[in-house]
Amino acid sequence: MAKLSQDAAPIFEALSRFKNMRIVPFDVPGHKRGNGNPQLTRFLGQQCMAVDVNSMKPLDNLCHPVSVIKEAEQLAAEAFGARHAFFMVNGTTSAVQSMVLAACKAGDKIILPRNVHRSVINALVLCGATPVYVNPQLNQRLGIALGMPVSAVAQAIRQNPDAKAVLVNNPTYYGICSDLKTITDMAHRHGMLALVDEAHGTHLYFGENLPASAMAVGADMSAVSMHKSGGSLTQSSLLLTGDGVSADYVRQIINLTQTTSGSYLLLSSLDISRKNLALNGADTFRRVLQMADYAREEINQIGDYYAFGRELTDGDSVYDFDGTKLSVNTFELGLAGIEVYDILRDDYDIQAEFGDIGNILAYISVGDRPQDIERLVGALSEIRRRFKKDKSGMLRHEYITPLVVVAPQQAFYAQKESLLLEKSCGRVCSEFVMCYPPGIPILAPGERITAEILDYIRYAKEKGCSLTGPQDMAFTHINVLKGV
Repeated sequence: MAKLSQDAAPIFEALSRFKNMRIVPFDVPGHKRGNGNPQLTRFLGQQCMAVDVNSMKPLDNLCHPVSVIKEAEQLAAEAFGARHAFFMVNGTTSAVQSMVLAACKAGDKIILPRNVHRSVINALVLCGATPVYVNPQLNQRLGIALGMPVSAVAQAIRQNPDAKAVLVNNPTYYGICSDLKTITDMAHRHGMLALVDEAHGTHLYFGENLPASAMAVGADMSAVSMHKSGGSLTQSSLLLTGDGVSADYVRQIINLTQTTSGSYLLLSSLDISRKNLALNGADTFRRVLQMADYAREEINQIGDYYAFGRELTDGDSVYDFDGTKLSVNTFELGLAGIEVYDILRDDYDIQAEFGDIGNILAYISVGDRPQDIERLVGALSEIRRRFKKDKSGMLRHEYITPLVVVAPQQAFYAQKESLLLEKSCGRVCSEFVMCYPPGIPILAPGERITAEILDYIRYAKEKGCSLTGPQDMAFTHINVLKGV
């Protein structure tokens, strides 16, 4: 196969050729290029519906690619500096789960920070691996979890030399980065795989003056959300692999859970977005970083807000900081982050990425404009003037160190009973509880429910956080293990 240039987009080009063919569809999807659902076609447009098609010879097959999808994945691997890149259409959740399932089986140990996305712990429920948690340090002023200290990872490796892998968040939702190179090298010296949840790190591969990417430091696998900062459609993602894993085996693992009906809308968006980043990424993310730095400076001049950045770095638990992340602490304003988030949306028509107990995150990426930044800064200034109040009685910390009693899979499938939330203190949780976003569990299956955690949940509900995970959608009850 001839080497392709990064200005090629094989899936997009194949779809463009397909649209010009007069093929009569006697296959799925049943809307038949939009003819069977006029309202949907009017809403999404004929251009979209015409390429919402099924796998066929000219368009390749995601489960076993041999032509245009294979070429597109090879181009993505080259662009990201990976040995192989897999196109994922079940979101980065499926990329994270495939990564963990490829590294671990039932009974294996995996070293990871507890402030992981729920998809990581979901993977442990699926495969039966046992987590060895490295509890992150906390920033007392911001109340947020930081990265993985190298010394803590080293201790976990010494105490668990039979662990199969070390997983790192890089960067976190808040922009915090661990010493990824040192941790990766340490894992390899002890015969362990280095896995990276890089959901918020697409731009690290193309920007300048940004933290190191997983593939650049020699990590074995990385899950990358192209749709978050890379410009592709929601739910499209990449799983990158290095030299230390079998790509053919990883494909088998992916095919255990990923759909056999891969959306060509998502696949083409990955293909086109990779092309755009490969050709224009450096300039694009230079502008993104400039906008984020400008916004931080302006917000910090308002008063009471703290838009934090590289000043947090300490060479260890905050080894580096992703400057594109506009995280803003609202504690001194007397408002929870979720309250500022709600005001921005309801009063100013500004949709932030999330608000939690003490912070908001404004996600700045390829599609933002300077005038949007000015509007955000102006709205935050007005919110301070209109809504500032006394900060007494506010909770400070986003993260509570869990007490792990039982492995996630064992707890999730064990016999359970439902208790009123206020009567659950001291029991062992058998389900997830989290604010989403960011999707980091407050409680995961197998963890002890404490008074501190219940206070946090009550406070989060009072402030308007979206609590997800429990079987009881109203979340007045919680499932706990019987007899534990």
